[in-house]
Amino acid sequence: MKNILRIILATFARAMIHKHNPTIIGVTGSVGKTSARLAIYAVLKQKYRVRTAEKNYNNEIGLPLTILGIPHHGRNILKWAYAFVRVIWRLSASVSDRYPQVLVLEYGVDRRGDMDISLAIAKPNIAVVTAIGGIPAHVEFFKDAREIAAEKGKLIAALPVEGWAILNRDDCAAADMREKTPAHILTFGRESHAEVRIIFNDAPVKNSASQNAALPDQSKAENTVLPKGIAFKLEYNGSVVPVRLEGAFGLPPAYAAAAAAGAGLALGMNLIEISEALAGWRPPPGRMRLLEGKNHSRILDDTYNAAPDAMRSALETLRSLPGKRRIAVLGDMLELGRYAEQAHRAIGDLAADSADLLFCVGPRAKFIADAARRRGMSAERIFLFDDSLSAIEGLTPMIEEADLILVKGSQGMRMERVVKEIMAEPARAKYLLVRQEPYWLQKNPTPTQ
Repeated sequence: MKNILRIILATFARAMIHKHNPTIIGVTGSVGKTSARLAIYAVLKQKYRVRTAEKNYNNEIGLPLTILGIPHHGRNILKWAYAFVRVIWRLSASVSDRYPQVLVLEYGVDRRGDMDISLAIAKPNIAVVTAIGGIPAHVEFFKDAREIAAEKGKLIAALPVEGWAILNRDDCAAADMREKTPAHILTFGRESHAEVRIIFNDAPVKNSASQNAALPDQSKAENTVLPKGIAFKLEYNGSVVPVRLEGAFGLPPAYAAAAAAGAGLALGMNLIEISEALAGWRPPPGRMRLLEGKNHSRILDDTYNAAPDAMRSALETLRSLPGKRRIAVLGDMLELGRYAEQAHRAIGDLAADSADLLFCVGPRAKFIADAARRRGMSAERIFLFDDSLSAIEGLTPMIEEADLILVKGSQGMRMERVVKEIMAEPARAKYLLVRQEPYWLQKNPTPTQ
């Protein structure tokens, strides 16, 4: 059934694009693509009719669903039939039904050839590459990071001459993709040669640990008053605008905002319009969201997923923020293949310098714990658990007032369950956390891979 569904959806999606000819913005990368996609949507909707996926639809099924504007109906044949009838009616209608002017699509890659399948459905006019990283997510099914970059780079190669490539100047693999296309190039990042430049405190941020330096009182360990978010500036072509993102922490939201600015500029918006649009954008659930925790603690909820670069950024953000105790609750990073031990040990080294207490969750997290001990963190401050459920039992009674607790791990580790149990208002979980749909709530938290 899945193959038949894929063929039908792809056929209808191509027909819908042919009929309405929307501008297609494709977003890819190993880190930050969902946040970038949503930030782009937030910016462009101020000026255009825009559609993006409500969920993480980024494959041969999800892409057509977004293009067609219909939900996933699982195994319900009757609902699929009804949805297809409506699609056929829209395709046959002679009058436009106000189809979106812009589609913002996320192009995910798990294996070689995945990008070719997606591009056969929809080729972009504008392509955004967030970051690839040294050890990217989903590297398990690739030889190395270069092979992943080559696969994701197909999105750039598919651009028309009049198109735009929006590339992360700070990520070497992303920046090098400019050689893959004759299209217009616009780069973003903290690097001085980036065309859309992220500036903190009137100067480019030199390292992640100083990323919140513009916010008050963060250097004092005894001060446990957390800021409301981050403030920075975006510079382009000599113009500078301020950006404030409430509820956002760390560098990833700034990169998402800069990527969105690049897309807006490519479509003719100015920096002032972009800054005003970003003022109302908030990172989605599970992306460094600050939540109230039990016993008047605070939680940095970064449970959407985890790759080495994202884990590193989260720990550096934890280190930069005030708290009586900084607690890192870290689950396994999955789909890293032969890089798994190396990547987890590198995170352990950083965790030892970033956290007062370290909770390691999952079989691979033992490498985090071992590396932290070797780095000098005492064994009394390190705790090991098999899964997220057992971590809850160990963590909950230890939480004290003014603790700052980072919770992060790959999707399969179900670390959002930890957040739900330690947050001050668990009744609001369905509004604040990731994976609160019935399917996820019933799923076993222990990964099978």
